[in-house]
Amino acid sequence: MRDNTDHNRLAEQLAARLRDEAVEHGIANIADFEKKARGETPRRTRRAAAKPEPVIPSEPVRPEPARPVATVSETTAATAAEVASPRSTPTMSNLRLLRPAEPTSAFLKAGFMGFQGSGKTKTATLTAIGLVQHLRKLNLPGADKPGAFLDTETGSDWVLPDFKQAGIALATRKSRAFADLLEVIDEASRECSFLLIDSATHFWKELCDSYQTKRAKELKRTTYRLQFQDWAYLKGEWAKFTDRFINSPLHMIVCGRAGFEYDYFEEDDGTKQLQKTGMKMKAEGEFGFEPSLLVQMEFCQKIEGKAVTQTWREAHVVKDRSTLIDGKTFTFHGHTDNGDQLPLETLVRQTWTAFSPHIGRLNLGGRHLGVDTSRTSEHIIATDKKDWNPTQKRIVLDEVQNLFITHIPGQTAAEKQRRVALMKKHFNAGWVEMEEAMSLSDLRAGFDSLHMELEGRPSRYASAIAADVVPPLADDIPDHSKATTTKLGTAAAAVLDDALPERLAAAAG
Repeated sequence: MRDNTDHNRLAEQLAARLRDEAVEHGIANIADFEKKARGETPRRTRRAAAKPEPVIPSEPVRPEPARPVATVSETTAATAAEVASPRSTPTMSNLRLLRPAEPTSAFLKAGFMGFQGSGKTKTATLTAIGLVQHLRKLNLPGADKPGAFLDTETGSDWVLPDFKQAGIALATRKSRAFADLLEVIDEASRECSFLLIDSATHFWKELCDSYQTKRAKELKRTTYRLQFQDWAYLKGEWAKFTDRFINSPLHMIVCGRAGFEYDYFEEDDGTKQLQKTGMKMKAEGEFGFEPSLLVQMEFCQKIEGKAVTQTWREAHVVKDRSTLIDGKTFTFHGHTDNGDQLPLETLVRQTWTAFSPHIGRLNLGGRHLGVDTSRTSEHIIATDKKDWNPTQKRIVLDEVQNLFITHIPGQTAAEKQRRVALMKKHFNAGWVEMEEAMSLSDLRAGFDSLHMELEGRPSRYASAIAADVVPPLADDIPDHSKATTTKLGTAAAAVLDDALPERLAAAAG
């Protein structure tokens, strides 16, 4: 049977009836409330509570024992215990790479940077003495081993009396060779209680200089300027030091010269202004990230009239991974108000008070594991196994031949001699050396030079060659006074920086 009921109409009728009843009920309540307010309707009176009938027990009722009432502090402690100790104890038996967290930084890794006379070497020495004294109080193994000082500036001669007075034997090596830096770290890790390096700046510069000298000999040139592709090798070699710095079971304090960082800022009129943007240690550009404690030293003096009445050093904590002293500044005095030198014990106490909160967070005497450098990602990297470099070299050599055929096509003795002379002039090599030993970049540079002489215009490699040229390492800022678009006053010493200029970054893609 078909249902012809109009359900929508029925729903509307039901809703209207309910609305009418609710309105009528509300009106009645309001009227009743107004009558009560006028006193026309008597108020209700509460009924008296009925008296309970006496209960006659058939046998004596035993009182229930009183339940202990938990105090607020007991309840809070119980709640905290439930949060801290969940019902189901988590297990870590299924972890493969991850391990239960534990402090594995057991050795001090500190860095001190500053300009000349800022107190880097002295402060590092006092810190090392305070550290050894603390290790001896804790009776930790290795505390009685001699200390080590890798010296590039003869600074060890001047702090040796301090170590002798503190009863700490000191072994030194005076060298700037980067190879010696690696060997000394390995030896000191086995035989010494700490290693003080002063200064890291020289080792970075020596590594770059040695690389340039070797490349010049390989290419049979008098000099060699670092190019874009050379930085990958240099940074890879420097990583051998930073890996040892982090992972060696050895307290290491590294000093380095400070230098300013510069960058160009464009003015409203389009000119560029060279300005200081910060300060860092003059070494490989990213070394400042490695120490767990990084301190910037500064020489300060008080001048009254034309006379210097007081001098002191300030230590600005640039980085402290424990954050206990991060950003703080400590003042170190070396003399009393009368000008008398403070005793060594007082000097050590000054530095130890400043840096001991960071050292206290170390797992002294425990297991040390900086970073696991044994694992790599080679197994997940898919690369094209074909090496296109030989193909590109053959292309350039073919272009050289075609250029000779176009401009010197004959086989006379004079023409052959001219081709040999041009190869010596632009490639500084013969054909066999060009084909077998010369790098692709040098081939392209020689071809571009040859092309310019024979064709009178640059080759197609000119832009790429210009993009690959990197300015030589220097401790001085280039002279921009002749540039028409640069405004620069007196420039301070520039940083030995490996930062990639903007135009090279664009060329590198």
